[in-house]
Amino acid sequence: MIALVTGSSTGIGAATAVALAAEGHRVVATMRDPDKATGLLDAASALGVEVAVDQLDVTDDASVDGAVARTESDHGPVELLVNNAGAARVGTLEQLTPEELAACMDLNFTGAVRVMRAVLPGMRARGAGRIINVTSVGGILGQPFNDAYCAAKFALEGLSESLAPVMRTFGVHVSVLEPGPVATEFVATAGRTIGTAILDPDDPYAELFGRYLGRTGDAFADAQTAEDVAAVVVAAVRDPAPRFRYLTSAAATGFVAPKLADLDGEAVLAVTTTWV
Repeated sequence: MIALVTGSSTGIGAATAVALAAEGHRVVATMRDPDKATGLLDAASALGVEVAVDQLDVTDDASVDGAVARTESDHGPVELLVNNAGAARVGTLEQLTPEELAACMDLNFTGAVRVMRAVLPGMRARGAGRIINVTSVGGILGQPFNDAYCAAKFALEGLSESLAPVMRTFGVHVSVLEPGPVATEFVATAGRTIGTAILDPDDPYAELFGRYLGRTGDAFADAQTAEDVAAVVVAAVRDPAPRFRYLTSAAATGFVAPKLADLDGEAVLAVTTTWV
């Protein structure tokens, strides 16, 4: 299977690209800056597998279209898309500028949509294909000081759940992958997105934010590894009848269970598939 993985410089994307290559898939690992692929390529080499690297910025239409076109020209049609690119944005609504909110939505939601738009016509025409959108438990359950990030992931979940029954009629399976805490560069990136207002001791949210940070640190003490999450992606790809929802750990399942009764998403799709 020819797989395109976004956001592959580190973390879940890099681990997924290597794990899929180890399964025998032809993998194109994409990222905004291919110069950051050293760790990915070293990991692939250590396993004796090959991963192609290409430049792709999910916030740029031309970059997305170019990467998909190069993949199809060099390797063949994209049969599996793992939409992983994303980054956190920490802050509650008053602490976020309109530009920060828009940028978070563009990267985590619209970026995934751009890549889906680029690969779906070919998948639909061939009557086969798989899309795995990496969302988060934050796409199910809103979390304090993650207003923008959770909004983007909620949006991606809603689009995916709406798209899935339609694409199933064409033989294309759309799934969401929902990790909980994962020990990756994502955490450091989230730290760099804390605005100066949050760090101001006179900010009215400072005390609340301090308590939130303490709770978050406890949650990441038992975080999954990126390789753990990649193993769930591999299992989903192996599945001849892929589910809509894949939670990546017992902790993630327990976290969302009070809100989410339909844990694998199939009860909803059993109803909505009859509408098309």
